[in-house]
Amino acid sequence: MADISTLTKVSSDAIKAAEKRTSRVSNPVGKAEDDRNTFSRILATTIDNINTTNAYLSDAENAEIEWALGQSKNTHDLTIAMSKASTALQYTVAVRDRVLTAYNQLMQMQF
Repeated sequence: MADISTLTKVSSDAIKAAEKRTSRVSNPVGKAEDDRNTFSRILATTIDNINTTNAYLSDAENAEIEWALGQSKNTHDLTIAMSKASTALQYTVAVRDRVLTAYNQLMQMQF
């Protein structure tokens, strides 16, 4: 199972272990031997991952507003929230682009 640390080419085992413990993003395919309801499971997990991306974006926006209003002096938390949101959004857009490419290829097939 690939985690988000592989996207940024991080090789630290401690970071990978922490990401597995704290990540809300999961593998949509699951185990290879389970073929029942694969599409519905992928769809449900995809919707959950999109909701997680929205949560990261909302958290980043709230952290930015708090910092702008002077309620938070910690720029480190702001930077982390914005980085998480940016990475999650980039991942979501990349997945969307791949799905659209696959859909377009299917539509161009002739039977």
